[in-house]
Amino acid sequence: MKNHLIVVGVDGSDSGRRALEWAAREAAGRDTAVQAVLAWSWDGVEADVLTATSPEEEHRQATAVLERQVQAVIAEHGSHLPIAAETVEGRPADVLIAMARSADLLVLGSHGHSRLRHSVLGSVSEACIRRATCPVVVIPTHLGEPVPDREPAVRTAQR
Repeated sequence: MKNHLIVVGVDGSDSGRRALEWAAREAAGRDTAVQAVLAWSWDGVEADVLTATSPEEEHRQATAVLERQVQAVIAEHGSHLPIAAETVEGRPADVLIAMARSADLLVLGSHGHSRLRHSVLGSVSEACIRRATCPVVVIPTHLGEPVPDREPAVRTAQR
């Protein structure tokens, strides 16, 4: 791996937290950095996750959500993990695809915070799988105890 970077989408959901945990464990085994990214946007109405009254408040709340999830993973798995955190304004799929252009891997939860639900994948995961230029790992939604022989879905980009 030439860039030694794993980008992971975080949105405050349990699925996003699980994706961040998986990415941190994977990075520790590869001596790779993790870039946790939370995309946010302001449209003047109440968002799915955040309840901000201005773009500045939306950004502040997004940053707080991301920091809480990163700190929770570091607290659980140790502070030796290199996890950078960044909030980026924009549509989640577009932001994650752009951030992952120079990454070795993009990691996502299968479902996050959204008004739309897909039967197998969330809309952001689906868009990233279709358009990312690096391999994409989708961590399944936790439905009880983990199944030992089940691996996350991985799609290798065609170059």
